[in-house]
Amino acid sequence: MRSVTLAVLASVSALSAAPALAQAPQVEKNISMAMAMAVMQGTLDQCTKDGFKVSVVIVDKAGNVAASVKGDGTNPHTMEFARLKAYTARTRGQTSAATQKQMEDPAFAFLKQIPGVVGIGGGVPIKAGNEIIGGVGVSGAPGGDKDEACANAGLAKVADALK
Repeated sequence: MRSVTLAVLASVSALSAAPALAQAPQVEKNISMAMAMAVMQGTLDQCTKDGFKVSVVIVDKAGNVAASVKGDGTNPHTMEFARLKAYTARTRGQTSAATQKQMEDPAFAFLKQIPGVVGIGGGVPIKAGNEIIGGVGVSGAPGGDKDEACANAGLAKVADALK
């Protein structure tokens, strides 16, 4: 009988603590504006050095645009395409080039049904440790591999902060 009473008391204690825990604010990592600006600048620096005119978009943990810049002399579509690449990298947790490879496999045909997901290089997830906190997308270089190289150069500028 005593063990039943203790079990009931333990259950009541756990249940009364649950509402207090449910009211606690959620704490999560996300990309800051300063970090987004540093990534964009590093990306633009690399692409400019390589002779490419690009646009860069940073999305946050929720996939929303956190920052964007339309590079000098870029074509009108580059902003939207950079956003789609960044979103793809964020939502898939891998580069948009890796998503492109998956889309070639019939087992991953469902990827073509996800709104906003594209299969072309230029998008890279932003990770704090192992946690994905955003994505960077680049558009305008002559090839997704070159866009991705610029994105990686931008991420290298903040690598220490992401450890």
